[in-house]
Amino acid sequence: MAITACDTTLHTMLQNHTQLDLNRSQRTGCPEVIFCEGKTSEHLSEIFHNMVEAHGECLGTRASEHHYLAVKKIIPDVRYDPVSRTLIYDSINKKRLGCVLVINAGTSDYSIAEEAAQTAEFLGSNVIRHFDCGIAGVHRALNAAKDFDKASAIVAVAGMDGALPTLVAGLSPAPVIAVPTSVGYGTGLGGVAALMTMLNGCAPGISVVNIDNGFGAGYQAHVINNMVCNPLRKSL
Repeated sequence: MAITACDTTLHTMLQNHTQLDLNRSQRTGCPEVIFCEGKTSEHLSEIFHNMVEAHGECLGTRASEHHYLAVKKIIPDVRYDPVSRTLIYDSINKKRLGCVLVINAGTSDYSIAEEAAQTAEFLGSNVIRHFDCGIAGVHRALNAAKDFDKASAIVAVAGMDGALPTLVAGLSPAPVIAVPTSVGYGTGLGGVAALMTMLNGCAPGISVVNIDNGFGAGYQAHVINNMVCNPLRKSL
């Protein structure tokens, strides 16, 4: 069914700079999300306009203030979060289902954790946030554990030693998506140390995304949550 959904007539070419995949939601259940970094304001504005025309909503990640101001000229109600760098146009009253929980180790990880949370919310999941719960003050993570069994999936974000996901996975029945961040000192190697810790975590049930990839974790958590909430959904 996924192959039959690959209708090339729904791939819109924008002046030789972008091919929009307008039927991605038919194949995967989620619309194309726009990675804004590296795009000109003019290109991004045109992309957003066409995505909103096609779907009535659009999510951009790694957006800048310049991107926001350019898009706002044509879509006045677009929302921008300068911390998570998300650019969003959707319905404020969007119906959401189930639950994804996002937990981070420290305030320095906030931007990546919030990118994950806002991605899951945009795609249609309810999100519980527990921030600044690093294992140096393990009581904070243990306090957050009261909500773990409410979630279909948990996103655990950490830099430095990257140990939080292992603790969370040992306390949770839900799958844990670990996000290493580039937060830390010299031998943290820009998040490589946290990444290696997470890949070598001793608690089962952990998967790991790329360094600082809050979007990828939020997307994966939503997909899991959606399948939990719709176990009898028709095959694509």
